[in-house]
Amino acid sequence: MKLITQLYRLIHINFVLVRYNIDEIVLGEHWFFPLRALVFINPYYWTVGRKLSRGKRIRMALEELGPIFVKAGQIVSTRRDLLPDDIANELAKLQDRVKPFPGKQAKAIIKKSLGQSLTSFFKEFDTEALASASIAQVHAATLLNDDLVVVKVLRPNIDKIINRDVDLLMSMAKTAEKYWQRAKHFKPTEIMSEVAQTLLDELDLMREGANASQLKRNFADSSALHIPKIYWDYSRQNVLVMERIFGIPIHDVERLRKAGINMEKLAKRVIEVFFAQIFRDSYFHADLHPGNIFVSEKNPENPTIITVDFGIVGSLSHNDQRYIAENLIAFFKRDYQRVAELHIASGWLPPNTRIDQFEGAIRAVSEPIFEQPLREISFGKLLLRLFQVAGRFQINIQPQLVLLQKTLLNIEGLCRQIAPEFNLWETAAPQIEKWLKKQVGTVSFLKRVRNNLPMWSEQLPEIPGMLYEILRETKHQQEKLRFEQSDMNRSKHNREQLTKIKMGYFTFGAAVTLLTAALTSYFLYS
Repeated sequence: MKLITQLYRLIHINFVLVRYNIDEIVLGEHWFFPLRALVFINPYYWTVGRKLSRGKRIRMALEELGPIFVKAGQIVSTRRDLLPDDIANELAKLQDRVKPFPGKQAKAIIKKSLGQSLTSFFKEFDTEALASASIAQVHAATLLNDDLVVVKVLRPNIDKIINRDVDLLMSMAKTAEKYWQRAKHFKPTEIMSEVAQTLLDELDLMREGANASQLKRNFADSSALHIPKIYWDYSRQNVLVMERIFGIPIHDVERLRKAGINMEKLAKRVIEVFFAQIFRDSYFHADLHPGNIFVSEKNPENPTIITVDFGIVGSLSHNDQRYIAENLIAFFKRDYQRVAELHIASGWLPPNTRIDQFEGAIRAVSEPIFEQPLREISFGKLLLRLFQVAGRFQINIQPQLVLLQKTLLNIEGLCRQIAPEFNLWETAAPQIEKWLKKQVGTVSFLKRVRNNLPMWSEQLPEIPGMLYEILRETKHQQEKLRFEQSDMNRSKHNREQLTKIKMGYFTFGAAVTLLTAALTSYFLYS
């Protein structure tokens, strides 16, 4: 039965692909040149194929194939380092709006998950969905204590639908990789793996709640960003209950102006919040499109930003942070040699890469950008160009950096929409430089030592025994050398042994020095 269902789905997928002339794109490859004439037999070639670009045809095909393909298209659209611009731009237009499933069915899912009737938890529950997306939909409700909340419910059997379609898409990706000439550049199986992981993560609403809680904790003392409260007692893997928020959608510029919102201050706060997530917290909301950001009307002069939908977040390592910060600073100083050196130092460039060629490629794409006025320079486009150059030099761009680039493009677009004259670099640069200064110097070193003290304290009791073994082995080697003959070969061996002895003493001295520094910093900063 499962095989028949999948076969039927595959037939339907192929029908839609033919309907939107995706077959023309595939058969245009040299592998299928003998079959090229089949394109002209397709009746849709003379209708849709003549009127629409390939990007529009792909987008419309994904929309017709259903919510999972729409979601996959949204995720794929972020991989601008792998996709042509015309396709990426069209896929970015995919809207996360699909027909809601019946509210009665949503109530049944909630009742089953919570194990009791809805009246045991909610005073009111609106069966009409507030919003509906490809994975879940949201209903307004009121708790028994009169708290206003929203209830997010996964679509029925969405996990089975996702697994079915992901298997099919992965098979298609592998086939494309095998027969498509440009597949090595587009990396379809790699893209599908990212899509699958993102979709599976979004199936766990408890994970989304945990993401929201972490972001809320990071901004607990800030009036710049508000994250809705999660009601854990009423939340499960397929049901998430959170505080209902009220605000103006950030893309509704006319309403924001009527409410008296300080637009310059709002744009500045958006940038400050985003870069605080990047450099202060190493943890950022990675799905900040306009539909997920609202603005509170309570304090127009110092507006509070409200974000929702925490299914996708990004996390950066210290190396990622340093890569981004130093590259951005070097770029804006037009120090392209430094940019190339940073890539070598990070180990991202293959060892046989010619630095001068990489530096020249970066200069070629960057100089036209920097000819624009500073306020018009786009961080997102800068990162995008960097990723595109990196791809040509076989650098494997990490998914978290792609998420960052996508989010940065969204943020920039919003800021330019609400405050066209806003200079993003003036707001971001001080934060980046401040973070970099904190990463160097004696104070930073002592803080890192202090952070490692708990681990070192666990290992400390073992150090005397280890040092004793080193000294005993050193003494043994010295006694052994006294009885050995001094021929040339033996002399060479002796020199090697003496080197080991010196290294033993050096290790002992280094260990003692390190221990002293650790204890000193502990007493100084505790």
